[in-house]
Amino acid sequence: MVSKISRRAFIKGGLVAAGTVAAGAIPAGAARLDESRQLATLLDISKCIGCGACVEACREVNAEKKPNPQKPFPAMLPRRVKAEDWSDKKDVDDRLTPYNWLFIQSADVKIGGAEKTLTIPRRCMHCTNPPCVKLCPWGAARQLENGISRIDSDICLGGSKCKEVCPWSIPQRQTGTGLYLDLLPSLAGNGVMYKCDRCADRVAAGGIPACIEACPEGAQTIGPRPEIIKKAHQLAKETGGYIYGETENGGTNTIYVSPVSFETLNRQIEKGSGRPHLGSVAAAMDQADKLVTAMLIAPFAGIAAAAGRYYKLFKSKKEEAVSNE
Repeated sequence: MVSKISRRAFIKGGLVAAGTVAAGAIPAGAARLDESRQLATLLDISKCIGCGACVEACREVNAEKKPNPQKPFPAMLPRRVKAEDWSDKKDVDDRLTPYNWLFIQSADVKIGGAEKTLTIPRRCMHCTNPPCVKLCPWGAARQLENGISRIDSDICLGGSKCKEVCPWSIPQRQTGTGLYLDLLPSLAGNGVMYKCDRCADRVAAGGIPACIEACPEGAQTIGPRPEIIKKAHQLAKETGGYIYGETENGGTNTIYVSPVSFETLNRQIEKGSGRPHLGSVAAAMDQADKLVTAMLIAPFAGIAAAAGRYYKLFKSKKEEAVSNE
C-alpha cells in the first residue's frame, strides 16, 4: 500500500519545490531564444485548397488533450466573470475554440483580373518572442527550445492573460476544468486556456505536425527558421507574392506566402472572436513596459509553475494511495 500523504508533507514539499526555483531564478522573461534553433512552417496559400484535411488531422491527433469539464460550473466572483463553455459545441470548426485549434479562413480576391477564393489555415503563430509565454503570471505557458509555444493544462488557471497579450487573441478558454477547481474555484482563474502546440510531442519524437502530414497539396513545409525565411523569399520572388509572419510581432514561426497582399486578405476574411486578423503587428515584447513586466514576472512565474506541478504530483499520489487502501 502507498502511504497516505499528509497536508504537512504537501506544504513542506511545495515550499521546497518553490524555493529551489526561487534560488535559481533570474529575470530572464524578456530574453529571446536563438532563432536559428527555432522551427518554422512555411505555408503557401496558393496551394491550399481548403479541403479541411489539416483541421481533421489536428482534431484527431490532439483529441486526448482536449478538455472534459465538470458541471455545473462554480459561480465566479465577481459575477461579471462569465463562464466560457464549448463542451456542447465541440464540432464547431469555422473558428478557434478549446476543441478546435486550427480552422480555415477564406477570402474572395482578384488575381490577374479573375475572381478567386483563397483559403488560409489559421492556428497559433508561435511567435519567436511570445508575449503569451513571457507575460503568463503563473508560468503555465512556455516556449520550447525549438520555438514551439505551449500551455501546460495541468497548471493553467484560465486567467486569459495569454489571450489578452496575444496580438491575434489566439488562446481560447474552457471553464470547468483545470487546477482552479482544486484551489479556489470561485476566485482562482476560470478554467484552462487552449491553443495549438504544433504537435510538440510528435516533433520532439522526430515527426512533423499532423496538419502538415495530412495536407494532400503539400502546402506546408517545416524546417529551421532561417531556411524557411529564405524559402519564403524565394517563393515570393518567383510568384510575385507577399510574406506574413517574418516581422509581425517581432517575427513568428508561422510564415505565410500569398499571391495577393495581406492588406487585401485582411479586408476580405471574417474577423472577430476566434477568427484572427491578418493585419500588421508591432513587436509587443520590444515595448518597454512589456519588457519590464516580463522581467518582474519571470521569477514568480517559475515559483508558481513549480508549486503547481508539485501540487499535481501530490494529488496524483494521494489518489493512488486512496485507491490502494
